[in-house]
Amino acid sequence: MDPSSSSSPALSVAIAVLTVLLALTGFGVYTAFGPPSKQLTDPFDDHED
Repeated sequence: MDPSSSSSPALSVAIAVLTVLLALTGFGVYTAFGPPSKQLTDPFDDHED
């Protein structure tokens, strides 16, 4: 019996959503702490009184 023929569509959708969520989380962590973080500015430092 072929395992791919017995999988439900709900499982495929759940795996796709989980993959997208993990990709966005990884991108956010990379942007916050990786090399692109050098270009980020602190908005509170921009408006010192």
